[in-house]
Amino acid sequence: MNEIADTLDANGLLCPLPVLKARKRLQPLAPGAVLKVLADDPAAIIDMPHFCAEAGHALISQEEQDGQQVYLIRKGG
Repeated sequence: MNEIADTLDANGLLCPLPVLKARKRLQPLAPGAVLKVLADDPAAIIDMPHFCAEAGHALISQEEQDGQQVYLIRKGG
């Protein structure tokens, strides 16, 4: 089980804000910490995996729940 260190509610925000806010929220977390991101921007489906790959973070899961996307990101280190 991945223990969630923090949750970012990015619903209502459009590209590139969900990724920018996720980057900012990950900064103070320890390497290996998990950030849960909620988003409803259709572009986030492409942007979040790309951001994780570029920044060295692991995208643990990406799914849709109740009409919003839920991402679990493990901070790289």
